[in-house]
Amino acid sequence: MAGAAELQGKYQKLAQEYSKLRAQNHVLKKGVVDEQANSASLKEQLKMKDQSLRKLQQEMDSLTFRNQQLAKRVELLQDELVLSETKGKKNKKSGEPASLLSQEQKNVFDEDLQKKIEENERLHIQFFEADEQHKRLEAELRSRLEVLEMEATQHQAVVDGLTRKYMDTIEKLQSEKAKLEIKSQNLEKEAKECRVRTEECQQQLKHLHTDLSSRLDESLYIISEKVPFNDTRSNQYNALNVPLHSRRRQLKLRDLAGQALVFVQDLVTALLNFHTYTEQRVQIFPVDSATDTISPLNQKFSQHLHENASYVRPLEEGMLQLFESITEDSVTVLETTVKLKSFSDYLASYVCFLRKILPYQLKSLEEECESSLCTAALRARNTELQSDMKKLTAVFEKLQTYISLLALPSIKPDRLLRTNFSSLFTYIASTLHGFHDIMKAISRNYSQKAALEQELPTATQKLITTNDCILSSVVALTNGAGKIASFFSNNLDFFTASLSYGPKGGMEFISPISAECMLQYKKKAAAYVKLLKKPVSDSVPYEEALANRRVLLSSTESREGLAQQVQQSLEKIAKLEQEKEHWMLEAQLAKIRLEKENKRALDKVKNSIANEQSEATQQSPIILNVTEQEKEDGTDKVLREPVKATSVIGTLTVTTENEEVPEADVREDLIKNHYMARIVELTSQLQLADSKAVHFHAECRALAKRLSLSDKAKEVSLEDIRQARQDITRLQDELTTTKRSYEDQLSMMSDHLCSMNETLSKQREEIDTLKMASKGNSKKNKSR
Repeated sequence: MAGAAELQGKYQKLAQEYSKLRAQNHVLKKGVVDEQANSASLKEQLKMKDQSLRKLQQEMDSLTFRNQQLAKRVELLQDELVLSETKGKKNKKSGEPASLLSQEQKNVFDEDLQKKIEENERLHIQFFEADEQHKRLEAELRSRLEVLEMEATQHQAVVDGLTRKYMDTIEKLQSEKAKLEIKSQNLEKEAKECRVRTEECQQQLKHLHTDLSSRLDESLYIISEKVPFNDTRSNQYNALNVPLHSRRRQLKLRDLAGQALVFVQDLVTALLNFHTYTEQRVQIFPVDSATDTISPLNQKFSQHLHENASYVRPLEEGMLQLFESITEDSVTVLETTVKLKSFSDYLASYVCFLRKILPYQLKSLEEECESSLCTAALRARNTELQSDMKKLTAVFEKLQTYISLLALPSIKPDRLLRTNFSSLFTYIASTLHGFHDIMKAISRNYSQKAALEQELPTATQKLITTNDCILSSVVALTNGAGKIASFFSNNLDFFTASLSYGPKGGMEFISPISAECMLQYKKKAAAYVKLLKKPVSDSVPYEEALANRRVLLSSTESREGLAQQVQQSLEKIAKLEQEKEHWMLEAQLAKIRLEKENKRALDKVKNSIANEQSEATQQSPIILNVTEQEKEDGTDKVLREPVKATSVIGTLTVTTENEEVPEADVREDLIKNHYMARIVELTSQLQLADSKAVHFHAECRALAKRLSLSDKAKEVSLEDIRQARQDITRLQDELTTTKRSYEDQLSMMSDHLCSMNETLSKQREEIDTLKMASKGNSKKNKSR
C-alpha cells in the first residue's frame, strides 16, 4: 500500500511537471508562429519596398533620359535661336511682319522652356524625397531584421533547451515506467498473497462466527432463564443502574472545579475591594466626611456598601462546597450536583444586593455631576459609568438566571429539558464574555475619570489613593472576568459532552432521588466487589526464581526454616523475659534484705557509742581518744558478727572478719559477671531475632510488590489480548479493503500507463514539429 501511494504521488508530480512543460511548450510554439508570421509580413513588406524602389529607379532612369532629350532639344532650340537671330539680322530690312513672327516664336519657346525647367525641378525634388525615404526604410528594415534574427536565435536556444528537457523527461518516464511495471508485478504477488490470507481469515472468521453464535445462543438462553426482566427498557429503572465509572472524567471535573474555585476566589477578592474602596470614595468625594457632613443619599449608599462582605463571601463558600462535592468516587452530572443550588442562591442574594445599591450609585454619580467641581469631561465619564453599572447589574442578573436553570435538574428535573443543557452552557459562555467587555469599559472610564480628578485643584492625596485602589480593584475584576470567560469557553465542549454521561442504555437520570439511589448502589457494588476479592497466595515470579536458583540451592535456610527459627526465637525471647522478671524480683528482695541488715548494724553501733559518751563526759581528751578507739573496736566487733547471705547458689553464712570479706566480694563479682554475660548473650540473641524478623518483613514486602506487579502484568496482558482481538477484526476488514484497493490501483495504473504512452507519443510528435519549424526558421534566417 505504501509503495503504491509513493508511485501515485510520483506520478502526480510528473504529470504536474508535464502539464507545466506542455503549457510552456504551447506558449513558445505560439510565440514562434507569431514570429514566423511577423517575419513573413516583413518579407512581404521588403518585397513591396524593393518593387517600389525598382519603379522609382525606372522612373529616375526615364526622367534622366527625358532630361537628356530635353537638354538636347534645348541646345537645338538655342542653335535655332542663334540661327534665327542671324537670319533676323540679315532680314532686318525685310520689314516688320517677319520680326513680329520671330518674336512670337521666341515667346513660345521661352514659355515651353520655363515649363520644362519647372517640371525638371519638381522631378528632381520628388527623386530626392523618394531616395531619402528609401534609405530610411532600408535602415529601419535592416535594424528590425537584426532584432528578428536575435529573437530567432533566442527562440532556437529555448527550443533546443525544451527538446533536451523533453528528452530527459522521456527517459525518466521510461525508467519510471519500467520501475512501475516491476512494482506492479510485486503488487500482483502481494495481491495473490493477500488473497490467500483473506481466504485464511475468512475461514477463521467462519470459525469465530460459529463459536460466537453458539455463545450467543447460550447467553440468550441464560438471560431468558435467569434474568427476570430487562431494566434497560424502562428509563425509570435504568436510571437506578450504576454507570461505568470514568475516573479520568471525574479527575478532570475536579481539576476544572478547582480552577473555577481559584477564579471565583480572585473575583470575590476583587469585588470586596471594589465595594470597600467605593464606600471610602463616597465618604471622601465630593464632600469629605471628616470636615463636613455628606448627603443623606451617600450616607445610605455607604451603609449598604458596608454590608458587601455578607453578600460576596458566600459566593466563595458555595463554590468551595461545590468543589468538595466532586470526588473521584462520585458521578458528577447536573442531576447529582446538589451543591450548585446553594451557589445559585448565594449568587441570587448578591444580585439582590446589586439591585439595591444600583439606584444609590446612579444618584451618587448624578450628585457628583451637579457639584461645581465637575467639568464637562467628568460629566461625560460619569454618564458612561452610569450606563456601565446598569449593564453590569443586568449581566449578573442574566448569569444568575442561567445558573439557577442549571441547578434545576438537581431539584426539579421536569422544569428543564436535557436538550437545553448545551444551549445554557453556550449562553453562560457568551454572558461571561459580555461581563469581561463591560469590565473593560468600566476600567477604561474609571482610569480616565481618575486622571481628570487628579488634575482638579481641590484633589486631595486621600482621593488620589482611593481612586488608585478602585482602579486596581477594577483591573483585577477585569482580569478575573477575562480568565473565567476564557476558561469557560475553552472547556465548553467538555461541559456539553459530559452531560451525556449516565447509565448504559439510558439517555438521562429521571430525578435527583434516582441519582442519589444510583450513588448508593454504586457504593454497595464497590463494597461487594471488595469483599469478593480473595487474598492471593504469596509466590515468586518464574524469572526471579530461575535467577535466584543457585542462591536458593546453596542456602541451608529455606522459608519454612526461617519461620521456625523466628518462632523459636520468639519463644526464647518470651522465656527470657519471664526469667528477667523473676531475677529482677530476686534482686529487689536481696536489696531489701541488705538494707535491713545494714540498718540493724548501724543501730547497734549508734547505741554503743551513745552509752560510752554518757559515761565519759568528765574525762580528758586522752580518754576521748580511748573511747574513739573503743568505738572503732565495737564497730569491728559488730561487723565481725555472723551474717546470712542468700543467692542463687544457695544460702551462705559469712562473718564480717577482715579475712573473709574478699571471698564474699569475689563471689558477688562472679555472680554479677555471670548475670551480665547472660544479659549480653540474651540481648545479642534478641537483636539477631529482630534482624531476622526485619529481613522477613522486607521479604514479605518485596513479595507483595511482586504480587502487585504480576497483577498489573496480568491486566496488561488481558488488555493486549483484547487489543489483539480488535486488531484481528480490523486486519480482516483491512484485508477486504486492501484487496479492493489493490485491484483498483492495478486498473488505475494500467490506465495511467496507457495515457502516459499516448502523451509521450504526442510529445514526441510535437518535438519533431518544433524541430522542423526551428530548422525552417533557421534556414530562412540564413537565406535572409
